[in-house]
Amino acid sequence: MLANFLSKSKPINFIVLTSVFICLFLITCFSLFFMANFTPFVLLKVAGFLALFFVIFFFFNFIVTKNGLTFDNSYAFFTFIILVCYFLEAFLSFKTLLLFLVYTLFLRKVYSLRSPKKILQKLFDSGFWLSILFILEPLTAAFALVLYAAILLYQKVIINYLIAPIIGFITPLIIYFTYCFWYDKTYLFTNLFYFDSFKEVNLFAENGFYGLTIFVLLLTVIAIFLKSPKALAVNNSFKKSWLLLVINFVIALIYCLYIPEKNGAEFLFFLFPSAVIIANGIELLQKNIYKNSLFLILLTSAFAAVIFL
Repeated sequence: MLANFLSKSKPINFIVLTSVFICLFLITCFSLFFMANFTPFVLLKVAGFLALFFVIFFFFNFIVTKNGLTFDNSYAFFTFIILVCYFLEAFLSFKTLLLFLVYTLFLRKVYSLRSPKKILQKLFDSGFWLSILFILEPLTAAFALVLYAAILLYQKVIINYLIAPIIGFITPLIIYFTYCFWYDKTYLFTNLFYFDSFKEVNLFAENGFYGLTIFVLLLTVIAIFLKSPKALAVNNSFKKSWLLLVINFVIALIYCLYIPEKNGAEFLFFLFPSAVIIANGIELLQKNIYKNSLFLILLTSAFAAVIFL
């Protein structure tokens, strides 16, 4: 049933899965916004959230399909929708969704390095988007490791390739510093480089997302152990992409551990690699009955998370 439907990647799959998300999104928004105070401003705010999610979904699907991160199916997009719904309440702020979108645009450039076309432009763009992330959330500078891992995996290491992301990274910083200097707020710029609050490693906050986080991490780790022997046995482009996905997941996990204020929004950084890794794990299941059971568990748990958390 679900396995047969998701086994192909077609526009109708994108529409149906997005419709499922809209249903869960409206349930969440009804309890958070509409019941308390329904006004035209609130309706406009919710519409803005939904529009940002649509853009994020488009780019996620584009990255996965364009770079061959899974077979020709909708497993990754389905998993991504489910994982987003798990933490949906924490994502409903414009700053968080903007961070989510910029992170997705950054990853789009990083994973596109597998193609030999316009490498310097891609590296500059990836550094540029990483800089925007850094301005919004300074600790995201750690994702530079994902970028340089992509260079090592996909391309030859030459000086131009190493410098291009740095130039891209510096460009928004110069603009931001100019803005801060003009309005006599240079402290905003210098605070970006103040990391004393990140010295300690803290476990995830024990809130309503704690159990869901453990569940997602467990599925991801199981999928890594199941898929890695097969992915690493063949020397092809997917082997490099798989290694990059695992590195992306590890860096995102470290980021979530180090960030001092944990409210659930930090989970957005490992949703992309987790969704793709889990989808690759599901592809290994031979019988549809196993796939259907897992898809049903994921779908049911998403509705439960939205309704009861």
